[in-house]
Order: sequence, then structure tokens, then C-alpha cells
Amino acid sequence: MSQRKYFGTDGIRGKVGEGFITPEFAMKLGYAAGRVFSTVGTKKVLIGKDTRISGYMLESALEAGLSAAGINVELLGPMPTPAVAYLTRTFRGEAGIVISASHNPYYDNGIKFFSADGTKLDDDLELAIEAELDKGMSCVPSEKLGKASRIDDAAGRYIEFCKSNVPNQLSLNHLKIVVDCAHGATYHIAPAVFRELGAEVIAIGCNPDGLNINDGYGATDLANLKKEVIAQKADMGIALDGDGDRLMMVDSDGSALDGDETLFIIVREALKKGRLGGGVVGTKMSNLGLEIALKNLGISFVRADVGDRHVLEELTKNDWKIGGENSGHIISLDHNTTGDGVVAALLILMAVCESRLTLKELRKGMTLLPQLLINVKFSGADNPLNNPQVLNAVKAAEESLGDQGRVLLRKSGTEPLIRVMVEGVNDADVLKHATDISEVVTKVCG
Repeated sequence: MSQRKYFGTDGIRGKVGEGFITPEFAMKLGYAAGRVFSTVGTKKVLIGKDTRISGYMLESALEAGLSAAGINVELLGPMPTPAVAYLTRTFRGEAGIVISASHNPYYDNGIKFFSADGTKLDDDLELAIEAELDKGMSCVPSEKLGKASRIDDAAGRYIEFCKSNVPNQLSLNHLKIVVDCAHGATYHIAPAVFRELGAEVIAIGCNPDGLNINDGYGATDLANLKKEVIAQKADMGIALDGDGDRLMMVDSDGSALDGDETLFIIVREALKKGRLGGGVVGTKMSNLGLEIALKNLGISFVRADVGDRHVLEELTKNDWKIGGENSGHIISLDHNTTGDGVVAALLILMAVCESRLTLKELRKGMTLLPQLLINVKFSGADNPLNNPQVLNAVKAAEESLGDQGRVLLRKSGTEPLIRVMVEGVNDADVLKHATDISEVVTKVCG
């Protein structure tokens, strides 16, 4: 596969006003993508965004570029990433575009694409867009320019889609739920979904101002959710990230469940119903406790590279249906074509209702092994992962842990970080090895 110049593991992402996240680049990207998409199909592209203030700027620039290439644009407004995937399919768009930096702070943003069938773009299409970007930008004749319009009922359509994943006879009217939307793209959707299914909903993180997305709320910071669940004596808490494709949960005691635990519950319920359809895909970051628990159920488990794109590729290769990441991306291909936080939460709620067990009781069956992740800032000059000092530190940790643990070092695909992960059966050993390796990486990175 050819080396990408612009696209990363999840589209194009960075700090607003720098690198590729500028209005000029976004307009050129829209034009380049329009040139590629104009060769087939309906010549229609849908654009959704999260609640970052920079979304207005990038949306307008993309719209201008697409129009210049002769592509009609349907604007969705603030919309979760999985909603854009779904609506692209239902409106028969040639592609969908999401303007979001997911769990990152407001001063970052990104642009990612979905194909006509609601999946991430194939490598060849991304490379074709990059090739067009390098050719520069022009404009089709005036009579062939694309038009722009807004889909006013987009949120309602996605709400109904989410609810369609729950049996008509199932009601949540006995549940009290705290829903944290991270001041992000689900703020006007997730509370409505759970309320319309009968739950008593306490909504937090639902007042976006363009600058507060993921700030102290959502799947990456559960402190406020835990406090609210305990204060409200709720049955559980649901936390979504800024673009709504991640799910983290909190039980009635304020104890957090990560993506590995929610994935396990969903997989076990699918197995009980005869709907699992093969094995399960995790990532290199998935807790060893998940692998052991699935093995005890007789379920095959494979690890993909980090990123929902890689999880989906592995699912497709094996013709399996369910996979996910410990960060909270859960993919269930029976329900959507990409990670969907609201739908994943509904699958957990169905398990609670049908089993007549609490979330605290449902999480039993797997034990997370101690795992520590330390992020080290990385300038990007030389690759510290190939440095002899780092390699020796990793080797020493692996020899000490033996088959009772794992060490994983990797570059973040979305931030300038080296992620150092150590996992084992003993907290003290995990802390020691993770700290030792991180200190070496920090020294090497300067």
C-alpha cells in the first residue's frame, strides 16, 4: 500500500489553523474529494460535524470545494459520527463527511469520510483523493456547480434508527439513567433516545458552546458522571465522547466499566441468543482479562491494530460481527457499519432488561488485569520505538513479566504521543515496568 501524505488512521486531524486543518486546505480537500466522487453515483455528499466552533469554518470550506467540483451537498448540522454513516446510506449519498476530532479538545479538529455504504473509505479512494489534492484546484462551469441544502429532520431520523435496534415490547421505564454527552454531537440525540424508550434521564454535558467539548465531561472524563449517578441514586451512567462513537459506563455504585467490559457483556448476550456469528475482534490494547473471559466461553478472539478502522477490517476478513476497543469503540455489524456509542448503550440496556440483572451484576464474568497506560509527548523527529535503550527497557520488562503480562509501545494515530502500556497480574509490577519504560522513552524523546 502506498504511503499516505494527508490521511492518518482516522481521516485528517490536527490543531485548527495549523497543518491541514485550515479553511484553504479544507476547500481543496472538498474539491479533490468531489473530483473522485463525481465519476460515479448521484454526485451527492452529506456533511455532519460535532460542536466545535471551528466546525462552521471547515463545513463552509468543504461545501465550497465540493460545489466547485460539481457535487451537491446535504448539510446535517451537529451529528454523531455513526449517524453520518447511517444517513449517508439512507439518503443514497456518494459519501459522508464528518468534521470532528472525536475525544480531542476543542482547538483540534478533523475531517473523515464514509463511503456510500457507510464504511470508512477504502485505501484506494483515499489515495485517489490525495492524488487529486496534489493537482491543485479549479472549478466546473457555472451551470454544473453543486448546490447545497440542509436536512432538517436528520436528528429525528437517527433517533428513530437508534430506537429501531430495540424490540417494540421492551421498555426502559423502570430505569433511571444519567447520560453524559460531553457537550458534543449527541447532546440533542442521546437523551431523547433513552427518554422515548421510557427511561428517566438526567442529562449532563449537554450544553455545547463551541469551546467546551470533552472538557470535564464525556467518555474521557467520568468524574462528573460518577458523582451524578451517586447523587441521583441512578441505576447507571452512560458517557459518550464528542462525536458519539465511544461508550463508557458507570454502575450504580459509581464504578466505571471500560470498553472491554461493555464489549464482553454485548458478546455474551449475543452468544446466549445465538447471534454472535463467529469470534470477536479486539485490539493490541484490549485487556488480557477480556481474552481469558472469552476463551472460557469458547469464543475465538483476535487482536487488530489500534483503531476502529482496523477492527472493522479484521471483522470483514473473518466474516465476524462484533469487535471493539477498550477506549469504548464498539462495532456490531448487525446494527451499524461503524462504532456507535448510543446503539452500544442500548445493547447493554437490553441485556439489563431481559436478564433482570443490574449492570453491576452483568459485569461479572470477566476480571480486568491491572493495566497502565502512560502517554509520553513525542516531537516526531526520530522514532524512539527503534532506539536501543527503549528496546532494552521493553525486553527487560517482558522477561520479568513472562507469560503473565504484556508490554506494548506505539505511536498515537491522532496525537503527538508515544503510548506505553504494561499489563500484568500485579499492580506494583505493572507500575514499575510502565514507569521505567516511560522514563527511558522520555529521555530519548528529549
